[in-house]
Amino acid sequence: MVTPQPPSASPSTSRSKFSATDFTRKLDRHLDRITRARGELGAPQVLVRSRLHGIDYSYGARRTPFHAASIGKVATTALMMQLVDEGAVSLDTSVQSVLGPLDGVLMAETTVRQLLDHTSGAADYFEGPVTSGPPFLELVVGNPDRFWEPRDLVEFSRTRQVPIGMPGERFHYSDTGYILAGLVIEAVAGAPFHEVLRDRIFRPLGMNDSWMMWRSDPVASAGRNNGTIAPLWLGRVEASGFRSVSCDWAGGGIVSTVDDLATLSEGLQSALISAGALVEMRRIRHRFRRGIHYGTGLMELRFGEFSFLLRGFPSPTGHIGVLGTHMFYDAVHDAHIVMNFHSTREMVRSFRTLIRIEQLLSHR
Repeated sequence: MVTPQPPSASPSTSRSKFSATDFTRKLDRHLDRITRARGELGAPQVLVRSRLHGIDYSYGARRTPFHAASIGKVATTALMMQLVDEGAVSLDTSVQSVLGPLDGVLMAETTVRQLLDHTSGAADYFEGPVTSGPPFLELVVGNPDRFWEPRDLVEFSRTRQVPIGMPGERFHYSDTGYILAGLVIEAVAGAPFHEVLRDRIFRPLGMNDSWMMWRSDPVASAGRNNGTIAPLWLGRVEASGFRSVSCDWAGGGIVSTVDDLATLSEGLQSALISAGALVEMRRIRHRFRRGIHYGTGLMELRFGEFSFLLRGFPSPTGHIGVLGTHMFYDAVHDAHIVMNFHSTREMVRSFRTLIRIEQLLSHR
């Protein structure tokens, strides 16, 4: 996933008592400016929820579902952690012992943990280099009616890419690894991934407006056949109706709303997984990009690495997606932040907005 570096934003030095009204007014002003600059993309979808500060802020189409992209990796990891908590699988279980040989994709000794923390050695089918033919994203845009099965994605990595190293040798962000994690979940749970996701996460948390793109229906509207989602731009191509977007699957194929994703973020901090599992997810071992570090299915942002002017800001945990989607929890302000900027070209603006939100929460 290509992540343009966000520009620095200098906080002011003033300190005053927090005001939810000021927060709303100032963030509205920022987002109004962003919306004008985005032209045909329109308003981003933004939610900030903080019980500590008495905030339930939203901007844009609050109830409109959207493709959450790699935020879905958090849900995939949470499912695996539930199975680990139940003793059905271990993070040290070899992937091959569950799925059989994966020659050309993974080494025999690769573990479940290495899939989740991107050290498996697997290539990345979604954005990684290929040995022949067009890169994967060109196939998605060029053949919008194609439905991608998980095994198709693994086969793409096997035949069109090469592994990037030995398991545990290096961090390399890999959607292929998360497809394999989804297949492990299916094998261990004994049900299709989208059903496990629905029964173990969506229904228990009350995420009634969430589903798997092209694979299931919203929990609260069975039979709606996916409904209408917000625009989704791959470069300059609007792809929200493309069946080829089925390619994300366990690596990020969830459709959801800002409220449902805030509920997922809240659930992660409470009863969705054990305290020990959450500690494991938060244990940071690798750097994804400058300012973005990785644990097990969770990112941690370190704003001071973006700019020295941002030192002292909280380090929220969560995940971003290639479409400018964000789901983060700021423990300092007990704030759940969810955003959708709808486009692969909007990562910089999305980070500018996240920085502005953190400035306002810190009343700097």
